[in-house]
Amino acid sequence: MQTNPNINLTMLCDFYELTMANGYFRSGMQDKITYFDLFFRKVPDEGGFAIAAGLEQAIEYIQNLHFGEDDIAYLRSRGIFGEDFLDYLKSFRFTGDIWAVPEGTPVFPKEPILTVRAPAIEAQLVETFLLLTLNHQSLIATKANRVCRAAKGRVVLEFGSRRAQGSDAAILGARAAYIGGCAGTACPLTDQIYGVPAGGTMAHSWVQMFPSQYEAFRTYCEIYPDNPTLLVDTYNTLQSGIPDAIRAFNEVLKPRGLTKCGIRLDSGDMTYLTKKARQMLDDAGWQSCSISCSNALDEYLIRDLLLQGAQIDQFGVGERLITARSEPVFGGVYKLAAVEDENGNVIPKIKVSENVGKITNPHFKKLYRFFGADNGKAIADYLCVYDETVDDTKDLEIFDPDATWKRKKVYNFQAKELMVPIFKNGELVYKLPSLPEIKAYCQQQIDTLWDEVKRFDNPHTYYVDLSQKLWQIKYDLLREKTF
Repeated sequence: MQTNPNINLTMLCDFYELTMANGYFRSGMQDKITYFDLFFRKVPDEGGFAIAAGLEQAIEYIQNLHFGEDDIAYLRSRGIFGEDFLDYLKSFRFTGDIWAVPEGTPVFPKEPILTVRAPAIEAQLVETFLLLTLNHQSLIATKANRVCRAAKGRVVLEFGSRRAQGSDAAILGARAAYIGGCAGTACPLTDQIYGVPAGGTMAHSWVQMFPSQYEAFRTYCEIYPDNPTLLVDTYNTLQSGIPDAIRAFNEVLKPRGLTKCGIRLDSGDMTYLTKKARQMLDDAGWQSCSISCSNALDEYLIRDLLLQGAQIDQFGVGERLITARSEPVFGGVYKLAAVEDENGNVIPKIKVSENVGKITNPHFKKLYRFFGADNGKAIADYLCVYDETVDDTKDLEIFDPDATWKRKKVYNFQAKELMVPIFKNGELVYKLPSLPEIKAYCQQQIDTLWDEVKRFDNPHTYYVDLSQKLWQIKYDLLREKTF
């Protein structure tokens, strides 16, 4: 999705991808088949897991890859690209294969969430946008899920458009927040495009526009009698805001037999004010009136409010969700894992670093998740070479790929491949699920994780293990490249 239809997103790449593409072309390597993995190294906020999101937009991008006349003219103006290369770009399209984990899947560091198999130029040119869209939406979906879990079943709405870093971030951020668990958004454009339920009531300016707060509330109830929510903190929440709201409910809703309504607080001590508000509403016979709160909320503040007994039914979460303010970068990377030789043999490649965390897992790989056959809980993820299979009718020993003495025998389990085909020979072979289906799938998959993995503080480490074969290939390459 893009807000400016005149922009060709094929050109949203790092310039080095163009210089490398030109270099591959001049070196006769443009048709060399490569394998690239997109993965991340660390869960944001020191969490136990992340949520994959953004695949639908990645698919749209791949389907529309091309270079237009204006793009070719710009590249020609730089004076470093030959006409033969520019002619090649005129008919450019994606012809390769892509596998990915479905949107909404809980994912863990160092495992591929998307793999590209394609000629070198094609695989290289898609790097930036794939990282951009998967990094952004996975970040927001992950943050939203943390916020929603902190709310313990209460409604959470995304309120962040005005704080987002640009229009696309607002629109797609709301989409990702919905996948992560939010019930809706304040952004009508996200509703219009993606069907994420949008809603809203009033701002403080509505109250200020009227001669009195009561008149503002009464008028709003008359215009929107079905479930009006009144913002009660424009002046004095307890002395006038809630009493005026009760009066408006009594005079407009009660005669019509309507009982569904709400108040919203956007400032002050939420624990104290909501406790008092709940008592005042209940004493006035409005036990059905819900209480909503907003104002710079995040998962930690929501958790603390509920621990303190705050009487809140619904949360509106804005800037700290849409920007993932506590850790606003999802560290996804895109690394070469293998190439094919002239005979079609897959040759593993590795990136070595003095920073151990940056050493890559080589080869074209499969990703499995092991579930307990008796309880359906996720046990571990398992990376193996593409030509390996897992027989879940037999016991399997897994081990920590870094601390190899840490071993565990897995038995009575079910093995599921997580990555599914998305593109084959440049053609889409994946049936896109609806957004509500993605949201439901996400919650279902999160339910397979142990509570220990879902802790906010010091979560249990969920292991991504390597098969013996893959581990051996990796460490043989390490010895080859470092000695």
